[in-house]
Amino acid sequence: MSRHQFFVRGLRDSLPMLVGIAPFGIIFGTLAGVGGLTLWQAVGMSMFVYAGSAQFIVISLMGAGAGAVVILLTTFIVNLRHVLYSATLQPQVQELPQRWRLLLAFWLTDETFAIVQRHYLVHGRTPLAHWYWMGVASSLYACWVSSSLVGMLFGQAFPDMASWGLEFAMLATFIGIVVPLLRNQPQIAAALVAGAVALLTWSWPYKLGLMAAAFCGIAAGVCLERRQPERQNDVNPNQVRP
Repeated sequence: MSRHQFFVRGLRDSLPMLVGIAPFGIIFGTLAGVGGLTLWQAVGMSMFVYAGSAQFIVISLMGAGAGAVVILLTTFIVNLRHVLYSATLQPQVQELPQRWRLLLAFWLTDETFAIVQRHYLVHGRTPLAHWYWMGVASSLYACWVSSSLVGMLFGQAFPDMASWGLEFAMLATFIGIVVPLLRNQPQIAAALVAGAVALLTWSWPYKLGLMAAAFCGIAAGVCLERRQPERQNDVNPNQVRP
């Protein structure tokens, strides 16, 4: 496949995620306008921060009068999950020039990771696969920025939009992409444990529950993965022949 073909395939595979990102971005733009941000501040945040959960947290903390240190610490903790994403995808891009790695790192989001990781698992690493990543990331980025702009421009006409539950579209789409990737017991256990811990720690401050859920899920998956070779090596003594 050529660069163009990889890029177009990335654009195509990102389309389901746009259904969830667009309403999420509109809600952010609406809340940003209500929170006192100007048009350029809100759109600039989407362009240069490009982190939906962190942007919502910033709006919430600013409305509560939190200081800069609290805002920075909270968003730092929330975005620590990107370290896991980067570690997972690093073998796929380690041979790329630095300019490529910097660009793809900036565009690495939850949705991008889900789509790109699935592509690598199914098709493996190929010399031009980073163009697929580029197609996915550029599509999602354009959708987030433009939907934030729409929310700022027209959100005032629908002041209760945040209560409509439109963000569920993103969750449903993300689940639909991730669940088929859970192919063995360690992966399923990691997902279930992480989900359970996330629910139990929902009320923890500064979104610390997200990191607790991630670490618990990883621990569960690693434990089961290490036990599998032991089980395979276990031999029933009654089956051993002299």
